[in-house]
Amino acid sequence: MSKSAKPNYAFIDSQNLNLGIKSQGWTLDFRKFRLYLKNKYNVTHAYLFIGMVPNNQSLYTTLQEAGFTLIFKPTIRYFDNGKEAVKGNVDAELVLYAAAIEFNHYDKAIIVSGDGDFHCLVRFLVERNKFLHLMAPNQHFSKLLREFSKYVIVLGVLRETLEYKKRRDRRSVETLGLPGHGDTSNIARKGSKVNKRKRGGERK
Repeated sequence: MSKSAKPNYAFIDSQNLNLGIKSQGWTLDFRKFRLYLKNKYNVTHAYLFIGMVPNNQSLYTTLQEAGFTLIFKPTIRYFDNGKEAVKGNVDAELVLYAAAIEFNHYDKAIIVSGDGDFHCLVRFLVERNKFLHLMAPNQHFSKLLREFSKYVIVLGVLRETLEYKKRRDRRSVETLGLPGHGDTSNIARKGSKVNKRKRGGERK
């Protein structure tokens, strides 16, 4: 990359990412994920949109130390079937940052979410040649995003690379995503197309 060239930015829907990964029975190592974005796609800024919960300060600190820039959304507490839950929809903030606040600062955007509410944002970026990838947590992303299937990377296929493990891999995670350092057969590139024969469980 030349000195004048702009880097790429990632815009991450934290709740969609977290729930989508956990639904497959594994936990994402956010440090590995941040390094992968940096090494594989030259992502210099990774914006993580997340609900603000006072008791989660240690989590926020860990994510910031991993290299994410956190954008907080106030949360609302409510009860669902007698159980207290927290809601903090970050869609508007993510769209605002990707399409306005940071739009002129990056070359291409990576959107990390499988939520169909981002259909308009993806189309906006594609039409302006500002879109690199849509990273969906699993195969069951919104059918509204199927028209952009050539841009899709399903993070489930990267489980071996990005899964959190209490015992670190012997090789340094600093090399994640770099050619010749365990990024086996360009697995991210392989995941860029969706198998259209397997559409069970699509979300709206």
